[in-house]
Amino acid sequence: MKRIWLAALAGTAFVPGLAHAQISDPKPGQGAPPSGPAPAPSASPTPAPTPGQGGVVVVAPVDESPIVPDADFEAAMPKIEGDINAPLEAMPSPTGGEAKPVPTTQGQATQQIQQQAEETFAAAPAEDPEFAKPLPPLAEFKVEPAPEDKVADKKSVTIRYVTREEGLSAVGLEGLFEDLSALENGGGRAANTAMVAARAREDERLAIRLLNSRGYYDATALSTIDQNPKTPGTVTATISVTPGPLYRLGDVKVQSDPTMPPGLLLRELNLNPGDPIEAERVQGAEANVALRLPQQGYPFVKVGQRDILLDEESHIGDYVLPVSLGPRAVFGDIRTEVGTGTLAEQAERRAQRGDGSGANTERRQRRQRRARKVVFDTKHIEVLRRYKPGDLYDVRAVDDLREAMIATSLFSTVSVEPVRTDKAGPDGTEVVDLLVRQNPGPARTLAAELGYSTGQGIRLTGSWTHRNLFPPEGALIVAGVLGTQEQGLTTTFRRSNAGQRDRTFQIAAQLNHQDYDAYESYTGTLSFRYSRDSTPIWQKRWTYYYGAELVGSNEDRWNYNSNQRDRGTWLIAAAPLFLGYDSSDNLLNPTRGFRIKGNASPETSVRGAARPYARFMLEGTYYQPVSTNIVVAGRARVGSIVGIARDDLPPSRRYYAGGGGSVRGFGYQELGPRSPDGKPVGGRSFNEFAIEARYRFGNYGIVPFIDAGQVYEGIYPTGQNIRFGAGIGGRLYTNFGPIRVDVATPIKRKPGESKISLYISIGQAF
Repeated sequence: MKRIWLAALAGTAFVPGLAHAQISDPKPGQGAPPSGPAPAPSASPTPAPTPGQGGVVVVAPVDESPIVPDADFEAAMPKIEGDINAPLEAMPSPTGGEAKPVPTTQGQATQQIQQQAEETFAAAPAEDPEFAKPLPPLAEFKVEPAPEDKVADKKSVTIRYVTREEGLSAVGLEGLFEDLSALENGGGRAANTAMVAARAREDERLAIRLLNSRGYYDATALSTIDQNPKTPGTVTATISVTPGPLYRLGDVKVQSDPTMPPGLLLRELNLNPGDPIEAERVQGAEANVALRLPQQGYPFVKVGQRDILLDEESHIGDYVLPVSLGPRAVFGDIRTEVGTGTLAEQAERRAQRGDGSGANTERRQRRQRRARKVVFDTKHIEVLRRYKPGDLYDVRAVDDLREAMIATSLFSTVSVEPVRTDKAGPDGTEVVDLLVRQNPGPARTLAAELGYSTGQGIRLTGSWTHRNLFPPEGALIVAGVLGTQEQGLTTTFRRSNAGQRDRTFQIAAQLNHQDYDAYESYTGTLSFRYSRDSTPIWQKRWTYYYGAELVGSNEDRWNYNSNQRDRGTWLIAAAPLFLGYDSSDNLLNPTRGFRIKGNASPETSVRGAARPYARFMLEGTYYQPVSTNIVVAGRARVGSIVGIARDDLPPSRRYYAGGGGSVRGFGYQELGPRSPDGKPVGGRSFNEFAIEARYRFGNYGIVPFIDAGQVYEGIYPTGQNIRFGAGIGGRLYTNFGPIRVDVATPIKRKPGESKISLYISIGQAF
C-alpha cells in the first residue's frame, strides 16, 4: 500500500488543473534497501540482535577494566636523571657520520642556522643590468591588442536533433506533451549532445508527471540519444513511456458533520467508485464543493487535504476528504464600517500635518471625520440587496450586493463578508450578519468627447459630475456642448437607486441653440424622468422610462402658406415613454443577440391653438458572428407622427434622416422632402435600414456597410424612393468602447447632396 498526494506540475509551463501523484519511498528496513553506497564494515561490528526480541538489539555488557595496569605502565617508562633543563644530547647523524654538537647558547644556534643555509642554497646569480634601466615615459608607451585567433568557422557548433515519443499516444497525452516538452521547445537545435540529453531527462520527468496526473502511478519513462549515421551531426532523442495500469477510485468518503439535506457533500463532490484517479477531475470536484456549499447555506465551509491510499495489487485507491462545514446559516442584519483604504489613509496623513493652532486643529478634525465617514449607511445598503433577512445564505447574493456597490463608482474598494452572531435561526440554522467595509473613492468626474460629422460639424461635449453631492447617490451633473452648429448647457440632478435598486430619478434643465440646414432653434427645456437603465456593469434585459417635458422653442421654418421662411415660438408639453428588450452580449460593442426598442410620446404643441398629437418609433438590431473575428450587424427603424399636419409641427419635433447614426453617406438631416429654397423640411414618418460586417484584428477593425432610408410627408413610411449610401469604416477598440471613423458616399447622388460624408465618434453606429 502507498499514499499519494496530487500536486501541480512543476518545472514546466503551468497547466490549470493538471497535477501528478508523488509516491513516498519506503524507509530502509521496510521493504526496500536504503539508497546510496553500502557502508564500510566497522572495526568493531555490532552484535547481531538476539532472535525473538521483536527487532530490539540485545548488547552484551562491556568490560571496563584497563588494558595495561598502572604499575606495569610506570615500570616501562624511562627514568629521568640529573637536571631536566640540561641541553639534549646530540642526535646521531642520519648518514652515519659524526653528529654535530647541539648549540648551548642563542648565538651558537644562530651561527649554526646560517651555516646550514649557506650549505643548502647556491649563490644567487648577478642581477641583469636591464632591470636597472629607467622605465619609458607613459606617453610613449603603446598598447596594441593581441592578434585574434583565426577560426575557420566563427559560427558555434550546432547539433540538430529529432524528437520522438513512444507510448503517450495510447493515453491521449501526446499533444499536451508536445506543448510542454523541453525538446520540442528547443526547436530541434542544441549547442551540444549534453544539452540534448539534459532536455531529454527533463522530458522524462514531464512524461511521468503527465501520466501520474491521469492516474498511471506506476508509469516509467526512459530517454535515449542515438546518432543518425545517414546524417552526420544529427541525433534522435526518443522518450519511451510505459504507462502501466490505470488506478481507479475505490471507496469515496467525506469526513464531516451531517449536512442538510443529507448527502449534500457527496452529491456536490461527484466522485464515484471506478472513476480514474485523474488530478484534474479530483481537484475540480473539490473546488466544486468549496463553490457550491456556500450557495446552499454553508458560508464557512473549508475543504481539507485529501488522502488517497493506493493498493498496488488491485490498482484501487481509497479516497478520503475531510471537510469542515461550519454552521448552516440564514441572512441577518447588515453592518458597515470604513476600511483602511488609500483615500482614508491619505486623509488621515493630511489631517496630521500643520501646527497646533485652533484653526488647524479644527480643520484636522474635519478631515478625520470625512476619512472615517461611510459612503452608504445600512439603510441604503438594504435597498441594494436582493435577499430578505431570514433567507438561506447564498454567496451569490453576497457577490451581487458587492457588485451593486462597485457599480455606483463611489468606492475605491468594497468587501462584504459573513460574520457569525451565535444567534439561533429556524430549522437549526445560525443567523449571520454581513459586514460591509467601505473605502470611499473619488466622487467627482470630468469627461469630454470630441466628434465630427458631415452636416453637424465639429462637436465638443464635456461634463462635470459629483456622484454623491446629495447622499446617498444624489448626483449633480453639469454638461455642455460646444460645436460649430450647436451650443448648449444642461444641469441635471440624478438620484440613483432611488427607493429601489436599479431605479433612477432625474430632473434636468437645458438651454440649447441649434443651427442646421433644416432649422435654427433656441430651446429651453424642463424635464423629469423615472427609469430603469442599463450600464456597462449592469446590462439589463428589460429597460424602461417614463417622464414629462415642458419645452419652449423659437424656430425658423418654411411657411408654405406665405411661401417664405419665417420664425415662430412654440410651447410643447410631452410625456415620453420607452420600453426596451436587450439580449445582446455587450452594451457598447455587441457581437451576438438582438435588441428591440419602442418609443411613444403623447404631445401637445401650442402656437395660437393647442394641437395634440403622438410620436411613435420602433427599432430593432441584430448581431450574428460568422467567424471568430467577423460579426454581421443589421438594423431597421421606423417612425410615425399622427394627429397633426406636418406644417403645424415645430421643425425640431419632425422626423429627419441622414447622418452618422442614421443613413450614412448623407449629411445630417439631409434626406427627405425639401422646401423651395432647397433645405430639408422633415416629415411625419421615416424608415431606415443598415447592414455592416465588423471585421476585427487585435485592437483594430474594418467595417464595410450599406445604409438605406427615406423620410415621408405622410404618416406611413411607404418605402418608396429609398435612398442608399455605402462606405467603409475603421475601428480602434479601447477599454471604454470603440472609436469609430466612417467614410461614405450616397448612391445615385442628387444635386445638393454631399459627395463624401465623414463621421468620427465613440461607439458603434448601432
